[in-house]
Amino acid sequence: MNGIPVLVAEGDCIARAWENSLIALDAKGCEISTQYDKPGDPPSKDATMLITVTDPLQEPMIHRDMPGGFEDLQEYVMEVCEGIKDHWVRDANDAHDTRWEYTYHQRLFQYQVPSLAGAIDQIEAMCQQLAQTGYTRRAQAITWKVWEDAHCYDPACLQSIWCRIIEQAGVPRLSMNVRFRSNDAYKAAFMNIFALVQLQQRIAQRVTQLTGRQVELGRYCHLADSYHIYGTNRAEFEARFLSAIENRDFAGRTMRYADVKDLMDEARPGILEKVRRQGGSGCR
Repeated sequence: MNGIPVLVAEGDCIARAWENSLIALDAKGCEISTQYDKPGDPPSKDATMLITVTDPLQEPMIHRDMPGGFEDLQEYVMEVCEGIKDHWVRDANDAHDTRWEYTYHQRLFQYQVPSLAGAIDQIEAMCQQLAQTGYTRRAQAITWKVWEDAHCYDPACLQSIWCRIIEQAGVPRLSMNVRFRSNDAYKAAFMNIFALVQLQQRIAQRVTQLTGRQVELGRYCHLADSYHIYGTNRAEFEARFLSAIENRDFAGRTMRYADVKDLMDEARPGILEKVRRQGGSGCR
């Protein structure tokens, strides 16, 4: 291909789609440097990637090679969907405030524009639009703030969410498109996709509440302009992920969310207390 490869991966569930995307990236991605490389770091494997999860809630939803454990996954879902770390965002008017530049939840649910007095709940606005006209092409939320993000050190990776509802056999189904400008394929993308599917489900539930009609989930589509495996993670990727592909079947590489959901839910109080104690450290 002339330029950066454009790759496509698909799966019936989150775990399979993510796994297929990494296999495709490893086989067909290009090698390229990053702005975070240190002298001597190997190049990253990179591509533009389009991932489709045809049935986002189908099991197995969880891949055993995801970064972190079940509590980490629960914490990330709560961060994206519930805003448990929104208070970690720095005061833009305080040059000495070194907390986070943003959270996805804050940008989606409390988007702030300097000229406007109040914050904008973009997700609720989407739900209202979809409830009124399910097939609208205008139901989207963005994160990018051009007046801030073009110059800050850590700009938002997630750029936009777009939803639309179509009727299939008399059932309204909400499909969601998500775009990332940059996505760490091995160390972040699984958790990104899992949490955003949880958000997709919450949007469908809110539209159900507004319309009185049960809205089911349609496919989830994940587009990453730069979908990459950092060169510094290459050895781990080969030893863990590629080794598991060779030595275990798909059932052995994955597990059902339903089997660990109670465990993850039970972790919620401890997660909230940990976040309260940390008060602004950690990584997105």
